[in-house]
Amino acid sequence: MTMTRLDAADLRLDPNPLAPHYSRFRVAERLLLSGHSHQAWPDVALEGQIAAFEDAARAVDDKWELAFAQADQVRAGYARLLGEPAEQIALGPSTHDLLIKLVSGLDFRRRPRLVATGGEFHSLRRQLARLAEEGVDVTLVPTRPVDTLAERLADATDDRTLAVFVSAVLFETSRIVPGLDALAASCQRHGAELVVDAYHALGVVPFPLAGLGLTEAWVLGGGYKYLQLGEGNCCLRLPPHAADVRPIVTGWFAEFAELSQQPGRDRVPYGPPASRFAAATYDPTSNYRAARVFRFFADQGLTPELLRASYLHQRSVLAATFDALDVPDELVTRDRETPAAGFAGFLSLESPHAGRLQEELAARGVQTDSRGRYLRVGPAPYLSDAQLEAAIGTLGELLAARS
Repeated sequence: MTMTRLDAADLRLDPNPLAPHYSRFRVAERLLLSGHSHQAWPDVALEGQIAAFEDAARAVDDKWELAFAQADQVRAGYARLLGEPAEQIALGPSTHDLLIKLVSGLDFRRRPRLVATGGEFHSLRRQLARLAEEGVDVTLVPTRPVDTLAERLADATDDRTLAVFVSAVLFETSRIVPGLDALAASCQRHGAELVVDAYHALGVVPFPLAGLGLTEAWVLGGGYKYLQLGEGNCCLRLPPHAADVRPIVTGWFAEFAELSQQPGRDRVPYGPPASRFAAATYDPTSNYRAARVFRFFADQGLTPELLRASYLHQRSVLAATFDALDVPDELVTRDRETPAAGFAGFLSLESPHAGRLQEELAARGVQTDSRGRYLRVGPAPYLSDAQLEAAIGTLGELLAARS
């Protein structure tokens, strides 16, 4: 299929001109409003998966040089999004895998305290809770009000703080957390590490680290959601001082380049900065797929700036269509106080019936999801405005039956 570069206005059409590139996921036939959780893969993703098989069949155990080349392309894709050198990007199968390696390399004996928001995703939430059970001093800062969250995290940071964890975009509400530059400066003053979860930012809002004042931060991200890379493609951006961190949880791929040399007896060796967070033998198929999808985004002109314009528009369509339903706030409501620019890639509706509404929507062919009291409705660049309106229309029918 011929590649045509699009602009934001093109993505509002019905049918959406991107949709034919996602024929295997049948995005034009289904109301997939789960774009904040799992987006469809473009058809070219299959080319990557087939290429992984063909390289393995041809090269057998010599495939790893070919596989590492695919991983380098994935690093380059993330590096472009972050405005960083590719050699500062570590890859892993999940953000939890990378997070565990990072935490294992920090010195809890010197600084026994961790600070985080009370609205972090489950991979971190659960891990912090487990660490607290083992006696680690964990301080959780409430997310509301979001406008002062970074300031309150900074106030909670002191010279005993080992690391501060914060999401660039909150996973329950899609709120963008402002003021991360000031938080980063506070962490530097106290000698604490800043770890930013950018999963709900990458592919939704431009996220150049230098412009955001985050050059000294560790930044986690992944491609399962907005980047359409599928499973197994997560990243950890390493700050300049990453070479000082020696993860205790470490795999033999972290010294892959030095295997021909006799390991030192006094100290476990590590390779270049990105490789020190590597694990061991893995399935490289996901990297082949991701490399091909990153090229597809480039071919289509799906830049962070274009995607930001698209998501702002799509979210406004969802919000306006929901408001037109005029349902009682006690049944379901949304944040109408925050300006549109304060949100990222999905519409979050608050309701005591969020879980049930998700189930009823799914039964009627509308895919969403829920997190506690939040029903999350997530568009994607391959959906048309008409599809978004139809999905909210179905929600209106369900709510009318409850009134």
